[in-house]
Formats: sequence, structure tokens, C-alpha cells
Amino acid sequence: MAGGNHSGVSEFVFLGLTSSQELQRLLLVFSSVLYTASMTGNSLIVFSVTTDPHLHSPMYFLLAGLSFIDLGACSVTSPKMIYDLFRKRKVISFGGCIAQIFFIHVIGGVEMVLLMAMAFDRYVAICKPLHYLAIMSPRVCVLFVAAAWGLGIIHSLFQLVFLTGLPFCGPNVLDSFYCDLPRLLRLACADTSRLQFMVTVNSGFICVGSFSVLLISYTFILVSVWKHSSGASSKALSTLSAHITVVILFFGPTLFVYTWPHPNSQMDKYLALSDAVLTPFLNPVIYTFRNKEMKATIKRLFKTLDFFKKIS
Repeated sequence: MAGGNHSGVSEFVFLGLTSSQELQRLLLVFSSVLYTASMTGNSLIVFSVTTDPHLHSPMYFLLAGLSFIDLGACSVTSPKMIYDLFRKRKVISFGGCIAQIFFIHVIGGVEMVLLMAMAFDRYVAICKPLHYLAIMSPRVCVLFVAAAWGLGIIHSLFQLVFLTGLPFCGPNVLDSFYCDLPRLLRLACADTSRLQFMVTVNSGFICVGSFSVLLISYTFILVSVWKHSSGASSKALSTLSAHITVVILFFGPTLFVYTWPHPNSQMDKYLALSDAVLTPFLNPVIYTFRNKEMKATIKRLFKTLDFFKKIS
């Protein structure tokens, strides 16, 4: 599959986001800054949740899992894209292309399940507060994360099955900055119209289904919160607004890419750019600035680092 003997193509050429040199320089600065900020912000959340006892709770455990997967989300395509902005000829090996597709779908699948687990966590915390620690036990949290990774890997392998046995013998130009399955299928030296339809239906169904479940869940939770008028309800609304914002940021571009009826549209490249560098950057920003405990932990962390600098 990854460069098998049925394939006459050893590499693929990316056309990138634009041919304009000025716009490429702007994208280089924009992407580099956001990539660095994404890696820093998400690493900070994972480190804070791991080391601070104040954050050893189910909600922050799942948040650390989301930040960890965001580290992967911004690393699968962004470094290659940033590197290619320096190059006139942007190429990727056949095996590298398959690897990108695999990890993109693993990360997407894991993130969808984690977002649903976080919605369930908020439902239990708000609607069944007395049973919260019993329901959201450490074992349940670990099972959620394990299930997310298991389903993500299964989903990705299922997607790659569509490539098994397909010959790639001629065109090798991808009008994109990364490898995606629908575009790659269109380069195969065979009729892949049915496969393209199945890929769109498979990914589109999963995205729409997951997004619908999350919308229904958060609507139900919001109705439950609005029935109360206490300070705890205000705090719950603040937390929920952060969760809902992250869900919209993740699913918005993904739904467009996999349900848009015009597969040759240029819009999906820029939405993919948003998923690659913007969303992983915004997630830690949203969760940090909308969460008092996280802000307090980060302040303590910086004070500790400053203390060690002074005594060193």
C-alpha cells in the first residue's frame, strides 16, 4: 500500500495554497507563529494538568487528552506546509502521503470521541452532581480515552482500505498543501467514483452524526442550567460556552470539507489550514481564559519558574 509494486508513482507534488510569493510570505509568518503558539499552549495545558494536584479531576484529564491530540493535529501537516513555503517544488513521498492520511483520520476520530466524552462529563457534573465522582471515576476516564484512540485508529484504517490495490501510474499533482483521501483517489488510474462516494458518506456520516449528538447533548445541558439561577449556574454556563465554541471550531471546517457537493472547490484548502494551525491554537486559549482554575495554575507555574530562575 505505501509504495507497493502496483504503483508507478513514488511521490506527489503539492500546488500549495497559492502561487503568489507575497501571500506565501504572509502565510509563512502566520503559520509559523500559530504553530509555535499551538505547541506551546497545548504543551502547557498537558504539563499543568499532569503536575498540578488542583487539576486532577475528570474534566481536566479529558482536557489534557484533547490538548495532547491537538499537539498531533498541528504537527501532522503544519511543519511540512511551513517547510514547503520555502520551496518552489513541493513534494511528498508516496509513503509520506499515506502516513499523513492515516494520522489525520486517527486524530480526527480521537478528537470527535473526546469532545463527546467532555460533553458527557459536563452533563454528569451539572445534572447529576451528587453522583459525579462515582460516574466519572478514573477508570471511566481512562476507558473514554482508550475508546477514543481505538475508534480513531479503526476509522483511519478503514479509510485506508479504500486505497488498497489502487494503481497510481500517471498524474501525481495534488491541488492542496497536504494529502487527503478524496483528492488522492481522483489520481488513481482506475474508476474511483464509487470509492469517492463511499469515503464522503463514511466521513460525512461520522462528522454529521457526532456533531448532531453534541448539539443535542449541549442543548439538553443548557436547558438544565437555565432552570437554575445560582452562581454555580453562571460558572457552568461559562464552562459550557468554552466547550461549545471548541466544538463549532472543530466541526465547522470538517463538515464543510466532507459534505460540500463540489469536491474541486478551493475553499476546502483554507478550511484545512484553519484545522491545521488555527483551531489547535484557539483551543488552549479558549479553555485557559475561560477557566479560573487553569489561569491560577498557569500563574503558579510561571511563579515557580521565575523562582528557579532567581536562585539559579
